[in-house]
Amino acid sequence: MPHSFGYRARTRDMFKRGFKDHGPIKLSTYLIPYRVGDIVDIKANAAQQKGMPHKYYHGRTGIIYNVTPSAVGIIINKVVGGRYIEKRVNIRVEHIKHSKCRQEFLDRVKRNHEAHVKAKETGERVQLKRIPLLPREAHTVSSTDNAAQTIVPVPYATTI
Repeated sequence: MPHSFGYRARTRDMFKRGFKDHGPIKLSTYLIPYRVGDIVDIKANAAQQKGMPHKYYHGRTGIIYNVTPSAVGIIINKVVGGRYIEKRVNIRVEHIKHSKCRQEFLDRVKRNHEAHVKAKETGERVQLKRIPLLPREAHTVSSTDNAAQTIVPVPYATTI
């Protein structure tokens, strides 16, 4: 058999729907507002073939630069021959979702601001920088409490 090099070649598992996630697309997908500058993840939905991204962009993250009634324009950096090329792709809203890659950063900014305000009220300094986890403290395991135990298998006994 000849080898296939089609537009959707080798996407059998890539584009498949999740467990108990088959059937028509939920209407809430169309009600999510997207704005210019939002960071979105691209995940192709096989139930809608219109506006589906190329398989290369599946699983990538990009920034929205254009919003239309049924689709959005996304800027994605693509590595081509050792350099980054800014690709602009138009993808329908069924194939994207808001990315959570920045959520931890935004939570940390809010937490640091609250700690800063609290420290300013009390007049003390507070450490807001992240510190790497240090090695655990050294300790000695005492052998007096933990006597060695011999473990043997239970002998086989029939219950008939």
